[in-house]
Amino acid sequence: MPAENAPADNLDDDDYPAYTMGRAADVLGTTPAFLRAIGEADLITPLRSEGGHRRYSRRQLRIAARARELVDQGTPIEAACRIISLEDQLDDALRVNRDMRRRLDERPTDT
Repeated sequence: MPAENAPADNLDDDDYPAYTMGRAADVLGTTPAFLRAIGEADLITPLRSEGGHRRYSRRQLRIAARARELVDQGTPIEAACRIISLEDQLDDALRVNRDMRRRLDERPTDT
């Protein structure tokens, strides 16, 4: 097996689908139904194993944990998913803004 495909390489990959639905629910302290609900709301899309079982990554578990936090505070699931989506869009826009400002600051100025 080539080194770049070694299973140990996946240990640090936040996007590697390492968690079954049951394990993901246990880690989050929630139910598989909650994970299905946020999947149906298009917040996360778990990968499927060859047998068709849902598999979640650490990145997806962090998103699901944020959704659970909002739901635990009384926010409906659909609204929680929308809030998280908007938070992600805001983070992306702020990152683009910072990059553009940095590029502008690095430009040579004509004197």
